[in-house]
Amino acid sequence: MKSPSPDTLKQVKDFSRPATVFAIAPVPGTERAFLGCQDFKVYEAEFSAAKFEPKELYAHESYVTGVAVAGKVVVSGGYDGKLTWWDTVAGKVVRTVDAHAKWIRKVISSPDGKLVASIADDMVCKLWDPTSGKLIRELRGHKEKTPQNFGSMLYAVAFSADGKFLATGDKVGHVVVWDVESGQQLATCEVAVMYTWDPVQRMHSIGGVRSVAFSPDGKQLAVGGTGKIGNIDHLEAKGRIEVFDWRAGKQTAEFPGDKHQGIVNRLAWAPDGSWLVGAGGAGEGFLIFLDGTTKKPVRQEKLPMHVHDFALSADCSTITSVGHNRIQIHKLG
Repeated sequence: MKSPSPDTLKQVKDFSRPATVFAIAPVPGTERAFLGCQDFKVYEAEFSAAKFEPKELYAHESYVTGVAVAGKVVVSGGYDGKLTWWDTVAGKVVRTVDAHAKWIRKVISSPDGKLVASIADDMVCKLWDPTSGKLIRELRGHKEKTPQNFGSMLYAVAFSADGKFLATGDKVGHVVVWDVESGQQLATCEVAVMYTWDPVQRMHSIGGVRSVAFSPDGKQLAVGGTGKIGNIDHLEAKGRIEVFDWRAGKQTAEFPGDKHQGIVNRLAWAPDGSWLVGAGGAGEGFLIFLDGTTKKPVRQEKLPMHVHDFALSADCSTITSVGHNRIQIHKLG
């Protein structure tokens, strides 16, 4: 099916929130979603309701930075290093595990809902059985320290559309592609420009690979982050996207950013491969659409908040962006 054109993008809803929303996990075929938030809580939201009032479900001990829907369970992770399972039928927490030694950055489900992946600053990606909660496999391919001997961070993770591959990306611009079934490391890509080391102002680093996304045919891997940062206090760099032939580890296209400052926190391809969309921000936010073939920008939209995550509906008709004290819904087509 042909995906709707980015030219048809229009905002249809705008909701304010008392806390930043870091993650959104939509329920397929509905207008419902689960939200992970800065106030340590997980909410269930119904976007078609006459009055938008997300329902509080349960809480972590720190920021909730990842939420995934897998069948009849929701799995969330946070800076407390814990993963929590919520049974959507019983309406209760059924399991909490100490999953990672450091902050969890993202939690996602495989396309078929049979796996959940979590990544954290212990630099490990873990694959879980969402039904039993059993740890299936650990994927270790990222160094714990930056070249300057500071702790690194593991920010990005994504499955391919067929669920056979998984990509992870870290702070220093190192990306690994894995075979999901075997756990074997298949390839690596390097995006060093997305990592900035500042030896003068703060003796620390910033940036990193913040998002990854496979093309629908699984042959290309888009990587999102930011360019070299001039002022680390204000994210003074443009949102950056690079595309790789990941099997060759070779960059095939780049969009260095031309309008919007900040970090590309989320990427997604249209199912027919006609376009690629990225979202993120600094003080303000953005949506950037690139042509799937040329990788040139075809639509750029300013958003009023830094976007941390978005949900793209299966038919590409809806993009729900979540971020700093705000949720916006855009329609396509």
